[in-house]
Amino acid sequence: MKKVLFVLTSHDKLGDTGEKTGFWIEEFAAPYYTLHDKGIEITIASPKGGQPPIDPKSSAEDAQTEATKRFNADEALQAKLATTTKLSEVDQDGFDAIFYPGGHGPLWDLAEDKDSIALIESFYANNKPVSAVCHAPAVFKHTKSADGNSLVKGKKVTGFTNTEEEAVQLTDVVPFLVEDMLKENGGIYSKGDDWGVYTQEDGLLITGQNPASSEKVAEILLERLA
Repeated sequence: MKKVLFVLTSHDKLGDTGEKTGFWIEEFAAPYYTLHDKGIEITIASPKGGQPPIDPKSSAEDAQTEATKRFNADEALQAKLATTTKLSEVDQDGFDAIFYPGGHGPLWDLAEDKDSIALIESFYANNKPVSAVCHAPAVFKHTKSADGNSLVKGKKVTGFTNTEEEAVQLTDVVPFLVEDMLKENGGIYSKGDDWGVYTQEDGLLITGQNPASSEKVAEILLERLA
């Protein structure tokens, strides 16, 4: 049985707005079920362990999909989510790939988290796929490849666009813009239409642009694990 490590944010404050953030349900649920239904064993980790915060906006009516509805009714997964493993207690050994769902939370914690950075570099060095969707490519802010360059340098990547961030009116709230950071790190960044399905795959890196792209990222990962 193939095993995938999901890493979720533990950060729940949306900058200085007084609003809450966390992970985006669709970006967790759709990939989770895509992989789970094909017999992939999934372990969930987060920097603090325990229950990761959920972005309340991802529970809104207009954010609902078949996957989020299934998630809302899935008591077993809710219980599993409430007891995530501490990130510092996991390593790449025993896993076949790593997946990062988005939400704005990762911009604050996972982008800077030393355990997350080391994990990604270790998965990559051991020839294991590293996947991230929407805001989660923020995790590549400080990651390096064996040659000391940014892990995304010269690699085809995507992630939440500057225009999508403008549309949700958080350009001046977030600590950095995913699109800008990936370009600054030397990534060959591209994007599709705002809110449309768009993914990139380059070697071990699999990235998706936005919530709509999360299932497609998981499908690509599934092919890689076959």
